[in-house]
Amino acid sequence: MVVQAMASRLLGMTALRGLGPRAPGPPCRRAAPSRACSLLCPGRIFTKEDWDTKHSTISGRRQSPIDIQPAEGMFDSGLGPLHTHYHRSGPMLLYNNGYSFLAEYPDNCSANVLGGGPLQGRYRLKQFHFHWGASDERGSEHRVNGSAFPAELHLVHWHESCESFNEALVSKKGLAVLGVFVEVGETHARLQELVEALPNITHKGMMHEVGTFDPSGLLPPCLDFWTYPGSLTTPPPYETVTWFILKRSMSISGEQLASFRRLYVSAAGERAVRMVDNFRMPQPIMDRSVRSSFPVPIELQDAATDTAAPARG
Repeated sequence: MVVQAMASRLLGMTALRGLGPRAPGPPCRRAAPSRACSLLCPGRIFTKEDWDTKHSTISGRRQSPIDIQPAEGMFDSGLGPLHTHYHRSGPMLLYNNGYSFLAEYPDNCSANVLGGGPLQGRYRLKQFHFHWGASDERGSEHRVNGSAFPAELHLVHWHESCESFNEALVSKKGLAVLGVFVEVGETHARLQELVEALPNITHKGMMHEVGTFDPSGLLPPCLDFWTYPGSLTTPPPYETVTWFILKRSMSISGEQLASFRRLYVSAAGERAVRMVDNFRMPQPIMDRSVRSSFPVPIELQDAATDTAAPARG
């Protein structure tokens, strides 16, 4: 495809700087998920009308996700690289909330942090989760030039200046979310650690404690990104998020994605409803700017009106 071919001509990998060594924090204590999702997935794609009947805050001017138009984005040479300081830590709780499965850390866990880019201060990793479709033609929440990926990973961080994750939810710039597009390819060895635990949380409300896990293995080697101010994509859609959508995707196998689709949004004993199409449709960009940490080639700028698959790799 046009955009896919042009992606190979993007500038090479940016050298990343770490956050530096840190003394180990206190052990992470197990905690129940702090934020239940109030929107059930009935096995279909949610429309704007579905949200309008549930949440008035969607009338805001910085809702997520969005359709990213690379040729219309603004390269910001002042954006520094993202710094991720992730390492194997735990215990971590897997939780089926009836909308996705969450891998969640308690608030006192400061083992994994995000900084850099336009962020001021440090953001702790609270949880990560995926969005996916019933088929590989859809599933990601964000899109690139109108095209979707089969799935999208979100790593949700909260600012350390807040007393708790729940406080960060309603604090200006309280959250930073790292989004990674997912495509179908080779088996992802690090993700397989979680995939093998999914049968323990088949139905809504089920929880399972896993041992230690290193989320750095879920990230591509290059952290070039688009960034914009936005919101949570699951209710309540608080507009307190700084979004980072990585240019490079991660690859998982078809069987690993199928394991996501074998989960249920229904509780045990209820009518079985598969957990698929748990993504929100793109929202109006309004007056927001999308900035990129990497320059857009002239060829891609000229192809702004082309309709093609997202740039991958």
